[in-house]
Amino acid sequence: MLIHSIRNSFVVVALAASALASHPVAAQPAAQPTAPRPPVESFFQNFSTSGGVLSPNGKRVALRVTGKSGRVQLVIVDAEKRTAKPIVSYDTVDVAAFSWVNDKRLVFSVGDRETASGDRLTGPGLFAVDADGGEIRQLADVDRYPERGVGGRTLLDFNTRFEAATRDRNSDDIFVTQPKFDNKREFEAVNLLRVNTRTGAAQTVTRPGRTYKWLIDANDVPRVAVTREGAKVTVHYLEAEGKWTALTTFDMFDGAQGFDPFEIGPDGTLYVRAQQGGGTSAIYRFDIAKKAIDPEPVISVKGYDFSGRLIMDKTRLLGIYHVGDAAGTVWLDPAIKKLQASIDTLLPATNNILSVPLHAGSPYALVYAFSDVDPGTSLLFNQQTSQFTVLGKSQPGIDPKQMAQRDLVRYKARDGLEIPAWLTLPRDAKGRKVPLVVLVHGGPWVRGGVWNWNAESEFLASRGYAVLEPEFRGSAGYGFAHFAAGWKQWGLAMQNDIADGARWAVDKGLVDGGRICIAGASYGGYSALMGLVNDPSLYRCGIAWAGVSDIDLMYTISWSAMSADYKQFGMPVLIGDQQKDAEQLKATSPLQQAARIKQPLLLAHGGADRVVPIDHGVKMRDAVRKTNPNVEWVEYTEEGHGWSLVKNRVDFWTRVEKFLDRNIGEK
Repeated sequence: MLIHSIRNSFVVVALAASALASHPVAAQPAAQPTAPRPPVESFFQNFSTSGGVLSPNGKRVALRVTGKSGRVQLVIVDAEKRTAKPIVSYDTVDVAAFSWVNDKRLVFSVGDRETASGDRLTGPGLFAVDADGGEIRQLADVDRYPERGVGGRTLLDFNTRFEAATRDRNSDDIFVTQPKFDNKREFEAVNLLRVNTRTGAAQTVTRPGRTYKWLIDANDVPRVAVTREGAKVTVHYLEAEGKWTALTTFDMFDGAQGFDPFEIGPDGTLYVRAQQGGGTSAIYRFDIAKKAIDPEPVISVKGYDFSGRLIMDKTRLLGIYHVGDAAGTVWLDPAIKKLQASIDTLLPATNNILSVPLHAGSPYALVYAFSDVDPGTSLLFNQQTSQFTVLGKSQPGIDPKQMAQRDLVRYKARDGLEIPAWLTLPRDAKGRKVPLVVLVHGGPWVRGGVWNWNAESEFLASRGYAVLEPEFRGSAGYGFAHFAAGWKQWGLAMQNDIADGARWAVDKGLVDGGRICIAGASYGGYSALMGLVNDPSLYRCGIAWAGVSDIDLMYTISWSAMSADYKQFGMPVLIGDQQKDAEQLKATSPLQQAARIKQPLLLAHGGADRVVPIDHGVKMRDAVRKTNPNVEWVEYTEEGHGWSLVKNRVDFWTRVEKFLDRNIGEK
């Protein structure tokens, strides 16, 4: 039963003076009931091809490709000749992030997807290389100790990260950031440096305080800096005479007063993301002279906080990429808008994200085509011939004909609040009630989902389970009111929203009310545990991995990655004050309420998890086992907050499949 097909996001664009829609959505492929289940391994592989980016002149494409050795290479495709050449390839590490510096040079960092986070001894570093593979140079250290000399040079320190290339197409310079920490390893500020990728020479920009965000203008001048002292945020602007002036100061938790500096346009316009009138956030112009936000937005996406980016060349704003229920681009340039329409006509079954050269003269465009049943394909499009060249598939082991449709639904919580949720039904679910997995996202102050292919929900659907992923109150992306409604509601209204979603699915006749399991990671793991406590008659079983088991532990474990600032200023507002709300935190602690959990439980944790340290999992396991013998425990010793290794992802989801089949599967 189709509850709600994806609706194109309604986008209001002041610059275009029109309402425009997102791109078409893939139709559900014809069912193949006789096809065997896809193997678990096919869902949880690393990408094969990803990250395609056009050079500024549009003559080359850079992308990451998994080589025969299994390591990720940086490959350059000549658009005209349609030839591909790996320019960076290592035996022991993978190419991670990369970016064009100019038409001839790139920067990149490295990673190691064959080593879990707990076993990694090196960082991503920063390197530069010419597009033909020559003139490679290391810019930043990969080792954790501060500095190391290489050939008479001193590398930038371990924490250096790429920020942006200069907008001067003839420059080999980039901007990088370096987070600074005090002697207690607490965050202090983010430094901005300008670095030459050929000589390694670096200049540090003077910051106005404890800066954590920078914006750079079209003339490569760091023009905006955002600082924070406690919960107070100040936005600074660099005047023409080189003096920093404060544009505004606000409380970081005040959604009505605060704004986020977003981008600086080619003409110097400062664009900010703000919530005017308490609704969803949108992009506005900021009047520097008046120190005020314009009353009307440049772009807004109905029902969603703005998420996306501005697409600019040297002189003008070309378009705005945005994410509503699905991703799309509003093109302000008529020629590119026409090109997008042509590509959408040629590829009607996918959502087609278009990238164009920043400089005129090339007939080539890059397309990433994907849907809810298709993980995605990178294509090169020749505007002169209207021909596509396939550069690679993200997950070639996935057959879209075997995948299930993902739909956005909405239901009312018990207090009347509307809750968006993502629903994935098995392909053969029509006409029968299937078991349900309520999959709770982590964060929790993030947006849980978007319309695309999702490995976890698709895997569960392929095994015959409906999957409901609620965007419960507290989730970001649906307006400040929806976000703030979740403050201090862990285990309370947030938990009710999730239970109400399960009951909605039952009431709609979609699922079997006697076969529901709740599952999730991180905050989702907390919610899975609290669901078993609060609603024992609703959930037959629970699965929690990397899950929070006690809010007090979040305050007291000293070796977690939780900063002192967040514990002092964030957690008391968002979750609860350790002293003032002590009774509430006890009542909403799965660890303190462990004796109430009688259902079968699967717990998993990473031994090197610093976000939610393994103490949460071990203490929860031991507490539940005192009164409940049906507790399965698995520890991935080398993993951190989630499973980075394919073997562990496959092992875990194989365990999940067996656990679900025992407890809510077909008998």
